Parts: sequence; C-alpha cells; structure tokens
Amino acid sequence: MAEITKEQVKHVANLARLEVTEEEAEMFTKQLSSIIKFAEQLNEIDTDGIEPTTHVLDLKNVMRKDEPREWITREEALKNAPDHKDGQFRVPSILE
Repeated sequence: MAEITKEQVKHVANLARLEVTEEEAEMFTKQLSSIIKFAEQLNEIDTDGIEPTTHVLDLKNVMRKDEPREWITREEALKNAPDHKDGQFRVPSILE
C-alpha cells in the first residue's frame, strides 16, 4: 500500500470537521504510516489451513438461568421514594 500523505490526513480531518495544524498533520502522517506498515506485516503470515475465529478463547454463557422468583413488593419499593402516586415513582418532567 502507498504511504499516507499529509494531504490525505488533512482531507480526512476536514471530513471529520477537525482542525489540524501543519505540525499535527505531519505527526499523524508518520503515525498512520507506521500503523499501516505494521498491519501489512500481517499479510505476510501464512494462514492457510487456519480456521477464522471471532475470539481466541471459547466463550460460554455464564448467565444464570432465567427463572421467576420473589422480589420486593411495590409498597416496599415505593416506601423510600421521595415522591410517588398511584403506585408509581413520580419524577420531574424532562419534556417541555
């Protein structure tokens, strides 16, 4: 892949509505070029016969089984509420 140019950095910054100084553009050009060079090294690795994965480790569902259980009553939930009406919490309106 070709080197990243300062003009490309400025173009992307403009698209992102970012103000970039000349010094920052130069710095980002060098940094992005080194990142791309490093990523291109991965293309040199022989991956024939290796199955694609989304994670290097097997993931297992560690969540508990969803079963009905007894929780606090409505009255217990509302007893410390600063304001409630008709069995529901009352909160300040956020819409005008």
